[in-house]
Amino acid sequence: MSEAPKTAEALIAEGRTFPPDPAFAAQANANDPAIYERAEADPEGFWASFAEELDWFQKWTKVLDWQPPHAKWFVDGKINVSYNCVDRHANSPRKDKVAIVFEGEPGDVRKITYGELYEDVSRFANVLKSLGVKKGDRVGIYLPMIPELPIAMLACTRIGAAHSVVFGGFSVESLRERLVDSGAKVLITADGGWRRGNVVPLKKTSDDALLDAPDVSKMVVVQRVGAEKCPVTMEPGRDVWWHEAMASASATCDPEPCDAEDTLFILYTSGSTGKPKGIQHTTGGYLTGVYATSKLIFDLKDSDVFWCTADVGWVTGHSYIVYGPLANGATVVMYEGSPDTPGRDRFWRVIEKHKVTVFYTAPTAIRTFMKWGDDLPNGCDLSSLRLMGTVGEPINPEAWLWYHSVIGKGKLPIVDTWWQTETGHIMISPLPGLVTLKPGSATRPFPGIAAEVVDDSGKPMPIGHKGYLVINKPWPGMLRTLWKDDNRYQQVYWSRFPGRYLTGDGAVKDEDGCFWLMGRVDDIMLVAGHNISTMELESALVEHPAVAESAVIGKAHDVKGQSPVAFVIVREGYHADEALAADLKKFVGSKLGPVCRPDDIIFTADLPKTRSGKIMRRLLRDIAEGRVLGDTTTLADPHIVASLKDKYSSDEG
Repeated sequence: MSEAPKTAEALIAEGRTFPPDPAFAAQANANDPAIYERAEADPEGFWASFAEELDWFQKWTKVLDWQPPHAKWFVDGKINVSYNCVDRHANSPRKDKVAIVFEGEPGDVRKITYGELYEDVSRFANVLKSLGVKKGDRVGIYLPMIPELPIAMLACTRIGAAHSVVFGGFSVESLRERLVDSGAKVLITADGGWRRGNVVPLKKTSDDALLDAPDVSKMVVVQRVGAEKCPVTMEPGRDVWWHEAMASASATCDPEPCDAEDTLFILYTSGSTGKPKGIQHTTGGYLTGVYATSKLIFDLKDSDVFWCTADVGWVTGHSYIVYGPLANGATVVMYEGSPDTPGRDRFWRVIEKHKVTVFYTAPTAIRTFMKWGDDLPNGCDLSSLRLMGTVGEPINPEAWLWYHSVIGKGKLPIVDTWWQTETGHIMISPLPGLVTLKPGSATRPFPGIAAEVVDDSGKPMPIGHKGYLVINKPWPGMLRTLWKDDNRYQQVYWSRFPGRYLTGDGAVKDEDGCFWLMGRVDDIMLVAGHNISTMELESALVEHPAVAESAVIGKAHDVKGQSPVAFVIVREGYHADEALAADLKKFVGSKLGPVCRPDDIIFTADLPKTRSGKIMRRLLRDIAEGRVLGDTTTLADPHIVASLKDKYSSDEG
């Protein structure tokens, strides 16, 4: 990468800082600044100290065996994830504490204590055994956001089977591909799930997927919606109702001692580009990483009610709805539906109703809430909140400040977290009792994480200059390989800078050692010889009072190589017209410099995103450049792409 353009400096120059509140810092789980130096001096000892807080059947003989690019953590250690997330709480005074608070989109609520969770997990573990699932087998899970999803995951871990959760909105083809690649023996699904008042027919999709997935011999079906709204056909000899199987299963199942390096789960990337990658995570290191990061970053206390709004179908849900919080004995909220059903205040009503104390959501959602206005959150009692977080993409300062002032009432710390499916757990984030917050920056690497920003040759970039974000040393929750494709694992993540993990993200490090994530490296535009991050332009655009959300891509240009094209969602009360387009171009040019001025502004009602909320810039480039679009089954609303394509074509005239 070449020298950082003015735009990266402009983002860092935002300037406002928010030091830790002394009262919060005094009670924080991490309140000793020396934690960073201790972890840097002895990272293995640091991580081992958290592993010591878990329950092991057999202690490890060696903390780390590092044979680049392959790591083994807690060598020879024997542990069970289910035991650590359920049994040790069920066998303690936490037995009657609520583990999971579930709210369905129609308004139904279930509360499951740790004692009840122990029985449910044990029963379903016995169900899996009765269906022939053994240690080392793979189990496919294709469920809505209902408690049976974490119960199924924990039951797999109880018997040493690896699970592969597939997001409950993926297509037949996507589900089949993942089941076949993982070699799943059993599929767990539901008749359907609720989304924006409609039923998503999961059983029907599962039936179609199994037409060409011969390894799957059994299907367990949860009755979520009911026969009246979602009739299903049960295939004799293959399909089993969850409630019937559970009714006859024993509530006692001894947890299987698993090696620290046994596969815990396989989670596939969305497949928006190329063949999905089966990210393979193992047991001891992953659990240690999510346990430690949950405890310190979210400052979890026994009294907390923690709500991560992600879907468990993504890694965020694995790590920070299921394994991390439950290993800490927390109460977690699960919500089934969308944030705008039945009204746009649904998230705030959930917080109010269940007295949520720690709230973790995505910048995409925050920008949507900004668009909807302040009145909705201001009309709800959010006084239970004490800590907020963001995940999934870099957050622009404008959205950060709105989140802080409107949702946090100007008082609450925000933990902006950077990590990936591959990393397993959070890698860069402030510790809320120790680190001064900077809107738009994920601040410092978590203790024990060795992050660096480097140039094309792997040398550290000067302060304030953009480069590649790499991780210099192994960490416990790291992926061990790609399922059945170790060559691809080595090529994608380790070949560019041998011995160092290439994240694929660009970043800038400032004079205080804080990291500013600039989005994917392939989201960098080369405009007239200048490297410009799409995120930087998007951040500038949403500072304009008329803009709710934006997505920027680089369109091929005969002279400049690429020219910036901005897709813009306008806030309510503003008119999307030529005058506003001209004003936005001028606004960006004056803020970031003439080279950053968008050539085109495309107004749209929505943006094409994956179901995890990431903007699909590849498709926007296809639209802007008039290429034929490929499969869009991973989009939240496939019709958006067609409408955007039509809109762009008409604007081109």
